[in-house]
Amino acid sequence: MIEHPWLIPLAPLLAFAINGLLGPRYLKKATGVIGSAGILAAFLLTVWLWAEGEYGEATLFEWLASGSLAINIGFLVDELTVVMLLVVTGVSFLVHVYSIGYMAHDGSFARFFAWLPLFVFSMVMLVMANNFLSLFVFWELVGVCSYLLIGFWHDRESANNAAMKAFLVNRVGDFGFAIAIFMIFWNFRTLEYGAVFAQVGQADPETVLVIALLLFVGAMGKSAQFPLHIWLPDAMEGPTPVSALIHAATMVTAGVYMVARMAPIFEVHTTALLVVGGVGAFTALFAATIAVVQTDIKRVLAYSTVSQLGLMFLALGAGVYTAAIFHLATHAFFKALLFLGSGSVIHAMHDEQEMTRYGGLRRKLKWTYGTFLVGGLALSAIFPLAGFWSKDEILAGAFMRGASLDGDGLFIVFWALGLAASLLTAFYTFRMVIMTFHGDPRDAELHERAHESPAVMVAPLALLAVLAMGAGAVLGFPPEHGLIHDFLHHAPGILHFELTGNQTIIAISLAVISTAVALLGALGAYMIYSRGAPRAESIGQFVPGMHSLLYRKYHIDEIVNYGIVATTKVLGFILWAIDAKIVDGIANLIGWTVRALGGAARQVQTGQVQNYVFLMALGAVVSVGALMIFR
Repeated sequence: MIEHPWLIPLAPLLAFAINGLLGPRYLKKATGVIGSAGILAAFLLTVWLWAEGEYGEATLFEWLASGSLAINIGFLVDELTVVMLLVVTGVSFLVHVYSIGYMAHDGSFARFFAWLPLFVFSMVMLVMANNFLSLFVFWELVGVCSYLLIGFWHDRESANNAAMKAFLVNRVGDFGFAIAIFMIFWNFRTLEYGAVFAQVGQADPETVLVIALLLFVGAMGKSAQFPLHIWLPDAMEGPTPVSALIHAATMVTAGVYMVARMAPIFEVHTTALLVVGGVGAFTALFAATIAVVQTDIKRVLAYSTVSQLGLMFLALGAGVYTAAIFHLATHAFFKALLFLGSGSVIHAMHDEQEMTRYGGLRRKLKWTYGTFLVGGLALSAIFPLAGFWSKDEILAGAFMRGASLDGDGLFIVFWALGLAASLLTAFYTFRMVIMTFHGDPRDAELHERAHESPAVMVAPLALLAVLAMGAGAVLGFPPEHGLIHDFLHHAPGILHFELTGNQTIIAISLAVISTAVALLGALGAYMIYSRGAPRAESIGQFVPGMHSLLYRKYHIDEIVNYGIVATTKVLGFILWAIDAKIVDGIANLIGWTVRALGGAARQVQTGQVQNYVFLMALGAVVSVGALMIFR
């Protein structure tokens, strides 16, 4: 299989080609089956690759060559690649199956199932790339696919705006990413991962630090870290399966994967890891505070994703890369479950997304409620569900990094921020569950028409619920020596947090603390919301203005719109005025002057002899007169 790794991305690419060329006119609803089959084939091929256990690099063809630079379309297949491929293709297949039911009545069904496999193909190629240029190309293609799918319902202005916002914000991060790639080639004269990693230890540490930070800027854009997080909540304008795919298996996980893959670069200078961990910890708490007051069910989940990605970057900064990838995998399961579950609720409530109009749905949507509750427990990191094992490992790793003799004490602060984020995570998750499924219906008409989703949508929910319940223990027990830890043990750049002696007691104590914090958050949500959703004004009385501040997302969007965007527009207008009025004005003045002089000269050059004789006589008279006057 290692000799033919290109078969894995080929499957979704063929599904895209068939559906794109033939779907709208001939295949119609069959595009859903073809798209799902393509992703399933990629998953089965990945399972075959994992079962064989033979990893390495393979070259498909030479893409370009110039002097000493040769760029190949090649594949790097190692343990980290296999884990990512299993997550990406496995979750994507379930999303595709779910989409067959969710998009059944959409007039652009075939177009949807053309873009969706292309999205997966782009992510698979990104994960399998063995050089920076290939990585960047498919990094950008992932962004293009997200633009197409977020703005899928292009007849809605809000969808178009959200797609454009996602595209432009990611260009900011990608600008830093592109500069990093230029610096890598300038300093190492190669773009191959292995050749670069072999040289970074001998390079100037400050130069490597700049490269690492620029790479992280790219990761901040794709993985929605503060302040480049603003595109992700608005991306909810796309169909719910797209939201699930973006949040669980494709786009936002690309940044986490990239930093993990580039670990040899980040480890050269400890400042790089400190920045990664600090931004991640801050983003985790920052996004969690916003999620606490949102009333749109998909926006709650969107800010939850931003927060959980922050915890993954906290793990990367702490050097516990395995914990970050572990949480990436478990998060993919329960976040896909929650998004698809929210889609089932929205489907039942006739496209209504406001939780303030929900309530009492557990009696109508029994399967959706049961699976959604499992996803909520996993997200809240309640023992023994999947989220507990991976999130606890992240927090323990951050604490150990800060408490160790050769660590950085700031990671203790980052651990505290992560713990606070965990408290709020459990709170807003159970707030969401209670407002949606418990209590009395707040909109009797919508509630009366609500109905359970069809089997094609419920089946993926049930399977994801099983993974959300058991994947954590299966992959992560015993801690640091579980299946995923041992599998990633030989992956380049993957560090492991060994628990020995007193550290084991500390780790158990930290697990107890994190579990108690999660239960406290869930209990708080139950006590406040179980008797009906309180009015926002009554909550705001405790801290005046706080509810409005959180609901308006700290006014970050306004700061960006009226600060950065408005300033850019004004600057653009000034530059246009300079170009159009001054630069073009000077050029036009020169042209006018030349034309005027030419016109005057044209009046003299008539071609008639009598005119020339007259001018000669006139010149003689003027000359003689001048001599007589000024003699």
